[in-house]
Amino acid sequence: MTATEAPPHPKPYRNSPAKRILAFLRNTWRGLTAMRTALILLFLLALAALPGALLPQRTLNAPKTEQYIAAHGWWGTLLDRLQFFDVYSSVWFSAIYLLLMVSLVGCLLPRSVEYLKAMRAQPVLTPRNLSRLPHFATATTPRDADEVMAAARARLKGWRSVERAEDGGVRTLSAERGFLRETGNLVFHFAMLGLIIAFALGKMYTYEGQVIVQANGSQFCNSGIYAYDSFTPGLRVDGTELEPFCVKVNDFTADFTPAGQPVQYRSNVQYQSGTDLQTGTWHNYLLEVNSPLRLAGDRVYLLGNGYSPIFTVTWPDGTTRTRAVQWRPTDGTATLSEGATKFDPPNITDPFARRTKQLAITGLFAPDGVLHGGVLTGGGPRMTDPMAAVDVMRGDLGLDSGKSQSIFSIDQSMVDDGRLTRVARQNLAVGQSITLDDGTVVRFDGAQRYVSLQISHDPTQTYVLGFAIAMLLGLGLSLVIKRRRLWVRVVPDGEAGTGTVVEVGGLARTDQAGYGEEFTRIAEELLTGTRKTR
Repeated sequence: MTATEAPPHPKPYRNSPAKRILAFLRNTWRGLTAMRTALILLFLLALAALPGALLPQRTLNAPKTEQYIAAHGWWGTLLDRLQFFDVYSSVWFSAIYLLLMVSLVGCLLPRSVEYLKAMRAQPVLTPRNLSRLPHFATATTPRDADEVMAAARARLKGWRSVERAEDGGVRTLSAERGFLRETGNLVFHFAMLGLIIAFALGKMYTYEGQVIVQANGSQFCNSGIYAYDSFTPGLRVDGTELEPFCVKVNDFTADFTPAGQPVQYRSNVQYQSGTDLQTGTWHNYLLEVNSPLRLAGDRVYLLGNGYSPIFTVTWPDGTTRTRAVQWRPTDGTATLSEGATKFDPPNITDPFARRTKQLAITGLFAPDGVLHGGVLTGGGPRMTDPMAAVDVMRGDLGLDSGKSQSIFSIDQSMVDDGRLTRVARQNLAVGQSITLDDGTVVRFDGAQRYVSLQISHDPTQTYVLGFAIAMLLGLGLSLVIKRRRLWVRVVPDGEAGTGTVVEVGGLARTDQAGYGEEFTRIAEELLTGTRKTR
């Protein structure tokens, strides 16, 4: 190469696409499994659970959820699209949940390996210069080295310790204590991981269902999903293998404050499960709001209550039918309820003619009715003077259309098409009746109570409880126990042969206070040879 020639430019180093992808995945995994990332994800999970506590959830109360969406307009619709009313089954909550589980696994595996190595390892060597440690004390004692070491072994009994020999006859003792702190830390994090897995498995094998049962001795049997008014299965539940049991609701009692606010709900029920179903044996139970009935792996909760107005319809041919159908409370105290009680006409075989003469009694029911200018209002939740403001609708109810419709309302499209028309409107007290234009008589006979039950099945609840207790125990160990180390160096024949030089050094592995006092007490006992009692 001549002096005028420039050196060849080095070619830039380029990784292959495969290496770049591997580097990206490695860095992503390291970031995901960092403890800081796990803490951030745990915070995000707690933050993501807040809407589930503050907003109505569709799986728990679908009617209230729909009312909330309707009352808040576009804002409610937006929250619904973002799955804020189905928080625990939403995509974003599941993503945080899954990432947290992966992060915990990635954090705990290397920490567990290091923990096992540390358990098998001996305490670290005694530092050459103990005076540099945060805690240090030294003294010369007339006792010989064997006596000092024996005293040190006796005083540090229960510590992990090892004796070593150095040049010049110097002997050392390395001791450490508080290793259970890391044990508690790992127990806490493994229990948290177990809790997350138990919740995930619970979502797969759990189910919840709601059913309304009349409080007059009516029964509910857990025979299949068709016995429920609404049913929410887990991912692995198809509703064909439910644990069989039956519940009979005999009555319902509600206590209220003078202002009409509910205080306590209770219902005397009877139940059968297991061999009781073959023997016909019933067991009594007082079902209360905070006292669920537990049987066959399921829990039966008392969620709410309401009224079922009783109407009797007498057709011109003398046929009489009586129905008590639950009406939906319009507020939390059940001072007013709305609904629809539907009747098919008797003795009509022609499907077309039958669909033109179906009846629906709709309107409002008040257990303590008060009329203001002919308008029915509720005076309170106690059933003292029941009244009903009813509209009697006649025509096609749409029951044979093949479309599902609410038990609490009529098909408004039938009204809009003119196939269902109002033929009477009146306020009715108990015993009063309406006579329709064709001679049909509709009588109001009062009301009876119904209860709303929720049946919940969660096979992982025992594991969740166990992991939660383990988390508390692990957290307690990690907070209470302090990790500390202590070293003793014994140098025989100190300066001018005046005795044995004893050096004691200490180091706290945590930032908790209190080790200074403990070190001072231990050092004084080792240096003076006097054991002090506390």
